[in-house]
Amino acid sequence: MNSLMLNTDGVQIPQLGYGVWQVAADEAEQAVRTALEIGYRHVDTAAAYGNEEGVGRAVLGSGLPRERVFVTTKLWNSDHGRAEEAFDESLSRLGLDHIDLFLMHWPVPEQDKYVQAWKAMEKIYRDGRARAIGVSNFTVGALTRLMNEAGITPSINQIELHPYFQQREMREFHEANGILTEAWSPLGQGKGLLDDPALTVLSEKHGRTPAQIVLRWHLQLGHVVIPKSVTPSRMGENFDVFGFILDTEDMAAIGAMNRNRRIGPDPDTFNMR
Repeated sequence: MNSLMLNTDGVQIPQLGYGVWQVAADEAEQAVRTALEIGYRHVDTAAAYGNEEGVGRAVLGSGLPRERVFVTTKLWNSDHGRAEEAFDESLSRLGLDHIDLFLMHWPVPEQDKYVQAWKAMEKIYRDGRARAIGVSNFTVGALTRLMNEAGITPSINQIELHPYFQQREMREFHEANGILTEAWSPLGQGKGLLDDPALTVLSEKHGRTPAQIVLRWHLQLGHVVIPKSVTPSRMGENFDVFGFILDTEDMAAIGAMNRNRRIGPDPDTFNMR
């Protein structure tokens, strides 16, 4: 398992994680247990997913030392004005004594409280309750404002990112400012991406599935990536991406697949609370 260094006191994040978005609350514990048995050591949840309790039970019941499992959760949009209280509620649901990475889920520009929320998250970090803090779905503009008005640069920005939506400008901004890029929906949510002929060619060349090809592309670009599945065989397939390398030509072929096709909401207009 590769790990990447965050910009926060030497904290390392496992590059390949297990995401539990849309995993039902009553399935989350078993799904995370299975993921940890396969070898995943990074679990990504959120208050909005409604499954923090199951994630926490799986982590605590895994038999693994707590420091061996990296846990991410997120601040929901309606809680920007009460970030510390919301953090404590997530911590209680998880049943943990700290969170490895606490993210702000969306900027919610219409509400315009994300700077206030970030300053509260800075306090959570300084108090040692979260080992690192970051954001999710932030644009260049929102990140720039945050860095200009607050004291700590986010360690990571988790964004929609897959071969059909490659966000090059965003990734370049991250690199220039010491922010890691994390990809959600890294496989395009199964909406046609994995059937693309360009991936079929690479799949046949390497004797790997299209999903493994895409995940390997993310890893070689330096992204943190969190595929999601509750099927044990697929979870194992998604984890088995360290035994081959895409060459320069392969990487260029995937790079040429960009269509600027967003699947999820646009952060500039997403104001759900």
